[in-house]
Amino acid sequence: MELFRHIMRNYLACGVLLLAACGTGQHQRQQQQPQAGQQPSISIPENFGADVAFLQEHVSTIVLKDSTSQSAIAIVPAWQGRVMTSTVSGNEGRSLGWLNHSLIAGGKVQPHINAYGGEDRFWLGPEGSRNSFYFAPGDTFDISRWQVPAPIDTEPFNIIQQSKAAVSFEKDMQLTNYKGHVFNIKTRRTITLIARRDIRNYLGLDLHKSIHAVAFHSANTIINNGKQKWDTAYGMPSIWILGMFPAGAQSTVMVPLRNNRTVNDAYFGKVPGNRLVINSRNKIAYFRADAKYRSKIGVKQADCYNYLGSYDAEHKVLTIVQFTLPRSTQRYVNAAWDPAAAPFGGDALNAYNDGPPAEGQPQLGRFFELESSSPAAGLKPGAALEHYHRTIHLQGEEKRLAPVVKKLFGVTLADIMKQG
Repeated sequence: MELFRHIMRNYLACGVLLLAACGTGQHQRQQQQPQAGQQPSISIPENFGADVAFLQEHVSTIVLKDSTSQSAIAIVPAWQGRVMTSTVSGNEGRSLGWLNHSLIAGGKVQPHINAYGGEDRFWLGPEGSRNSFYFAPGDTFDISRWQVPAPIDTEPFNIIQQSKAAVSFEKDMQLTNYKGHVFNIKTRRTITLIARRDIRNYLGLDLHKSIHAVAFHSANTIINNGKQKWDTAYGMPSIWILGMFPAGAQSTVMVPLRNNRTVNDAYFGKVPGNRLVINSRNKIAYFRADAKYRSKIGVKQADCYNYLGSYDAEHKVLTIVQFTLPRSTQRYVNAAWDPAAAPFGGDALNAYNDGPPAEGQPQLGRFFELESSSPAAGLKPGAALEHYHRTIHLQGEEKRLAPVVKKLFGVTLADIMKQG
């Protein structure tokens, strides 16, 4: 596993993509609960082609396809250029991202957050502390006051370049933090689909020819477009990338750990022991991803590596998320919903499992999230910070996935499936 971690530090690059079409299918996906004001849950085939057709009925969608395989991704510019879903095996293949079909079909903007879904969406931190962008100055830190800023929730990102290799977006936004300080931020974002033949470069090993695969990454940049330096006193934003995936009874998140192997599980209260298992011998944390218990974990920069993953034993899908993790110690923003919380010393990666919220609001849906964050951006006017976030899905027979799991995570598939 140490060899793989060394390789990961040296592979953050681009791939190849091409245009694709959409199709239909038969298998039905279990739907999420409708939110207040939404249309009732609808039945949608779970394959990629059907999801793309559904998206295109409601919003402009860009579909990119790898010419060397059947992998493809779907991107929606109107929702911050997010990657909504992907496939390893064409239109009839399983749709690997979580989509909020009811919200999308309803076409109505919701209060607090519009959780359209998507495997790679652009947000900004911090969510919590006195530097928060999600609570207005003077507000109490509770769900009724929490608000995702419109530029990263409902406003579109502008396409500035599109080719067979990538789609690039740009957005100028102005955000005010809890202190009342105004941030003028220029955002740039490029989505790239990686060719099947090049995935080995990012994993450090060859894949068996029977394994179906899709990989893509986002290159995300924020620029201080104002006249005020971003520092510890004024506040410093961070790039925050979140991926939403369909939860399942046999889905497990894996987080390799190092050093003192601590995991922050205080976001929504301590996670029960049957839902978060820390194996000190193998230096790995297992987190249940079944969307039946609202919970979140995080790991600090010093205690994690630049990747985490999940395994869906029912559909035999292994997901690996890689991201930029600096070697030198950096400040990370704090997401805790507490204005008294220390603004920095937050987590570099997170995993979230949705579930019925304690406050009694309806559940967002049957999904879990794999997330990464950049360091806090201490930028002078005109300066920039970049953060990469890569998603890789592998689907195939367990005996073919097992060597990949062993090399990347240092455990066996059997070890993972015991946690489900």
